[in-house]
Amino acid sequence: MAYKVIHYINQFFGGIGGEEMADRRPEVRGGAVGPGLAFNKALGGQAEIAATIICGDNYCVGHQEEVARLITDTVAQYQAEALVAGPAFNAGRYGMACGLAASSAEAAGLPSLTAMYRENPGLEVYKAGAYILPTTDNARGMGQAVPAMAAFLLKLLSGQKPGDAGTEGYFERGVRVNTFYPEVGAERAVTMLLKKIKGQDFKTEYRMPVFDRVTPRPGVRNLAQATIALVTSGGIVPKGNPDHIAASSARNYGAYEIGDLMDLTSDQFQTAHGGYDQTYANQDPDRVLPVDVLRQMEKEGKIGRLYHTYYSTVGNGTAVANARKWGEEIGARLKNEGVEAVILTST
Repeated sequence: MAYKVIHYINQFFGGIGGEEMADRRPEVRGGAVGPGLAFNKALGGQAEIAATIICGDNYCVGHQEEVARLITDTVAQYQAEALVAGPAFNAGRYGMACGLAASSAEAAGLPSLTAMYRENPGLEVYKAGAYILPTTDNARGMGQAVPAMAAFLLKLLSGQKPGDAGTEGYFERGVRVNTFYPEVGAERAVTMLLKKIKGQDFKTEYRMPVFDRVTPRPGVRNLAQATIALVTSGGIVPKGNPDHIAASSARNYGAYEIGDLMDLTSDQFQTAHGGYDQTYANQDPDRVLPVDVLRQMEKEGKIGRLYHTYYSTVGNGTAVANARKWGEEIGARLKNEGVEAVILTST
């Protein structure tokens, strides 16, 4: 007899809608929906999606206790034996929701897992409470994510205890487990050191964290004479988005002339950014890119001048490596133009 599994997905993968439906209350549908159909195929008859919980990302993040109760109630109602959530890829709020779903089920004693991109904020919040497998940064990786999740889920359902993260492929959970070795720690450490000196492969028992740090630059000495530039990850672009900057996981940025423009108006500018309610940004793009405020400061003599070009991209799901590369490129251009400081705005 096939194991019964509950599947958690958001409004987009549930076929309800996009960002405009992010406040959608949760609902339960019998059987598989959306990516659940692929899960059923990958599970090969050994398990099946008994019911699907669909919930708007905003609603889940804002009503966590309610959604957690719904998950445990649904598990009981369908007599399910496991829960799978997502995959969430690099969608931040969806990652938080999937992490909540999987950790809630695991806290109730149910085998559970989810999957997301390594930079998804849901990973750091929920990795200790649930098994989380790695994915690509967008849904193009669905074909690889689902089979891997299905195989891992079947292992959990069979009662097998997963090995270490490096062997099994899930993200490290930060959970300490007592392990016994025939050699004492000093001997193991010397053995690893000798292998490192010789250039041989070795596996550390405690991987040190790597922190990305940026040394702050000195403050601007005289703002009243300084040229200030605007850069934004809030996606403010000329009407029509001429550079086709993606709403999520951007692959490029744009440089746009504002000349002596005093104000960003809705008939000339818009936001290309997904992942937040665009209404207020589109009504007045200055809310994200404060050209009007800086023009006033320029008029009052508080700054020297506002640079004639601004740079824009989308921070929603954009890889850190791309963001770093673009920051270096933009910074070099502005420095060559004599810009003394940059105001970086987000959403």
